[in-house]
Amino acid sequence: QVQLVESGGGLVQPGGSLRLSCVASGMNFHLYNMDWYRRAPGEERVVVASISTGGITDYADSVKGRFTISRDNAKNTVYLQMDSLIPEDTAVYYCRSYIYGKTTAWGRGTQVTVSS
Repeated sequence: QVQLVESGGGLVQPGGSLRLSCVASGMNFHLYNMDWYRRAPGEERVVVASISTGGITDYADSVKGRFTISRDNAKNTVYLQMDSLIPEDTAVYYCRSYIYGKTTAWGRGTQVTVSS
């Protein structure tokens, strides 16, 4: 059974950093593209960052230069390094796996709150 489990969320002050992790199980991780999404209060879930099987990355304009997505295939893990956090980054963050454009799994999410 495919499973994605996020961790690393929490409360951080503006300007601070967090690193989110998403550990995959039940799948050949290196074959899957991975995304990080977020859902802010009262808003729809939107993509934040993506990484392909080959390590090609893409970012939403709102996080470019502040967030970095990476993957470690040996650990079946995708990361999201978040720096220079602002209150607008407050959201539940989810990871997603997909292949051939088709979603294969979602994690349950981890809460990130940016507040002084």
